[in-house]
Amino acid sequence: MLRKISDNPPLLTLIAAKAKELMEDESGLSGIVVAILLILVAILAIVLVWGFLGVWLQELWEQITNQAGQIS
Repeated sequence: MLRKISDNPPLLTLIAAKAKELMEDESGLSGIVVAILLILVAILAIVLVWGFLGVWLQELWEQITNQAGQIS
C-alpha cells in the first residue's frame, strides 16, 4: 500500500490535504471531548455514591447481624 501511495503523488497530496483539514477542523473534536468528560463525571459520581452507600450498607449489615445474634 505504501508503494502505491508513493507511486501516485496526487494521491499523496490528497491524503496530506485531508489530514491537514482534519487537524485544523476543531468542530468535531469539542463534541468528542465533551462526551468523554461527561462519561468521566458520571463514572466519578457513581463511584462516590457507591462509596457512601457501601459504608452505610456495611454499618446497617453489622447492626442487623448484631440484632440477629441477640435473638438466639
